[in-house]
Amino acid sequence: MTPSPFLGELLGTLVLILLGNGVVANVVLKNTKGHNGGWIVITAGWAFAVTIGIFVAKAFGGYDAHLNPAVTIGFAVAQNEYSKVVDYVSAQMIGAFLGGTLVWLYHLPQYAKTEDKGAKLATFATDPAIRASGSNFFSEVIGTIVLLMGIKGIGAVTTGLGPFAVGILVWAIGLSLGGTTGYAINPARDLGPRIAHAILPIVGKGDSDWKYAWVPIAGPVTGAIIAGLLFL
Repeated sequence: MTPSPFLGELLGTLVLILLGNGVVANVVLKNTKGHNGGWIVITAGWAFAVTIGIFVAKAFGGYDAHLNPAVTIGFAVAQNEYSKVVDYVSAQMIGAFLGGTLVWLYHLPQYAKTEDKGAKLATFATDPAIRASGSNFFSEVIGTIVLLMGIKGIGAVTTGLGPFAVGILVWAIGLSLGGTTGYAINPARDLGPRIAHAILPIVGKGDSDWKYAWVPIAGPVTGAIIAGLLFL
């Protein structure tokens, strides 16, 4: 494979979702070694997933390593430069869909043993602790603004340690702000795997909760635009 920004974003996002949703599957599905590992395990797993995803993206030509349409949109707004948006977001969506599919294939026996339809959906997409659209939307907006402000700050003070610092940033968001909605803060992270959940032949699955799906898309995009205009 020839390295390119498209390939880097695709593979980096694939690894991000494989490891990120993989830790959720390890905790919530039955008959795994990590079953009931808890929120600390999930937030740590997602933080490490971000770090490794960034390294993979850069190794395969994704020098920006956004892995997130909200990051792409936020910096596009800040720089008034939109030439990368379509390519990056397309790659991120494909990678997220493929990553979600791999999580399912990897845990096929565990999906068969798990009766809880909500747990199965949680391995693909986010859902709120308390369903309140306004508050849920606000949570995703604020979480995404903090993400982009943090990335901006990290870029200002470090280079080689950047992927580790971004992982810590995502860990902090998960621990401090993630308990309301599951901190999507990334439209591809939610929508790509949610589409996979909708079309894959998952044993005993429920619906894909499309009524909620707008929140982890619109919230991060809104937060990204605000950050792009005000902070980046």
